[in-house]
Amino acid sequence: MGVTGPIRVVVAKPGLDGHDRGAKVIARALRDAGMEVIYTGLHQTPEQIVDTAIQEDADAIGLSILSGAHNTLFAKVLELLRERDAEDIKVFGGGIIPEADIAPLKEQGVAAIFTPGATTASIVEWVNANVRQSAGA
Repeated sequence: MGVTGPIRVVVAKPGLDGHDRGAKVIARALRDAGMEVIYTGLHQTPEQIVDTAIQEDADAIGLSILSGAHNTLFAKVLELLRERDAEDIKVFGGGIIPEADIAPLKEQGVAAIFTPGATTASIVEWVNANVRQSAGA
């Protein structure tokens, strides 16, 4: 994946959840911090998200999930990245995710989970500290 230039992040809303204000706020914050952001819009399938990330040479995928389907959707995105030999694309996310589900998601390969109350500054800081590191920038 890309190792020069700004960090490239795909921000996606998987599944049937129709609430995208938070995702748009995060996308704008990442953009304002100098990253290239590709916002996929609502109702994306894991396949569409992974295809977009690979086509856009993304360094990371940020998933916003409020629907309660986080265990299924994160797992499918991670599985597809493995199948496509694109595990170097970091996956992080946020939304309504119970505390009890965070550790298992991280064990599966989700790099970070941001729950309600996380600041945009903390998310930008995490992306800069963790995605740049893996991107070699």
